[in-house]
Amino acid sequence: MTWFIGIDEAGYGPNLGPFVMTAVACRVPKELAGTDLWSVLRRVVRRQGETKRLESRIFVADSKVVYSPKRGLKALEHGVLATLLHQECEPPATLDLLLERFACEARTELHGEPWYTGTTPLPFAVTAGAVRTFAEQFERLCRSQDIQWAPARVCAVCPPRFNRIVADSGTKGEVSGRALQEVLPSLADLPPENENVRVLVDKHGGRNHYAALLQEAYPDSMVMVQCEGMERSQYEIYGLGRQVRFAFQPRADSAHFCVALASMISKYVREMLMHEFNAFWQTQVPGLQPTAGYPTDAVRYWKEIQPAVEKLGLVESAVWRWR
Repeated sequence: MTWFIGIDEAGYGPNLGPFVMTAVACRVPKELAGTDLWSVLRRVVRRQGETKRLESRIFVADSKVVYSPKRGLKALEHGVLATLLHQECEPPATLDLLLERFACEARTELHGEPWYTGTTPLPFAVTAGAVRTFAEQFERLCRSQDIQWAPARVCAVCPPRFNRIVADSGTKGEVSGRALQEVLPSLADLPPENENVRVLVDKHGGRNHYAALLQEAYPDSMVMVQCEGMERSQYEIYGLGRQVRFAFQPRADSAHFCVALASMISKYVREMLMHEFNAFWQTQVPGLQPTAGYPTDAVRYWKEIQPAVEKLGLVESAVWRWR
């Protein structure tokens, strides 16, 4: 059998709110190792371009395809909660309970934010019954195909830490690198220890060289570069007792199921966090219109909340991301 790990992020571009990255890991039988998981799981999931009714199957794709403010959270939440929780089938009652399962370190950091409460009820846009139905279907199909899932790992980087990393390193790309090291599972935790591991990372920005980052993540190993370029950077890691390969490529979330799922989880967690972010600042500034935190509108929002920020004794770097 082979482990596939997909990694993607949400919130790299905004000036407000946290940056979120997620790793999703699944173990598939040898005969399915080269197979498109959308095809294997097609009775329960659908991909971009399929026209079957939204409510009939879980939509798994790049989060920008599944979610938009106009389309709303319904399809995104169905997909995320059903796949995250399929073995238990019962969604957690609040956002904080969700993060307690999959993002313990991020949850600790979030509790230092003035706007975070974690009390947002879940599910937020769909019913618990619908999540339960999808989760049960997903679990049954995965079991029948001998596909196993490790718990997802979610990292959130809030503005204070985001700004410190940028100030120390001089580059915003270092934030992604630090988050990647946080979400990468210890390969020793993926049983059995002799099975192959393939890690696929959705590549953003102009960075093409990841060998030093991987060497830091796995200091007792040797990282060998296979290729590095705009379209793909690939590495093999020796000395871990198993074959481990990493690939970084643009648009991986449209080509690989686990990366698409990681993209969706990151987006969902960030949207739920931005809901709490907006709710807090709306209590401080009556009539304030919510924001997604992206440039231009973030400038408007920042100007409107700045008096409240100062009144609360907060500094700019605690709220506004410098890059």
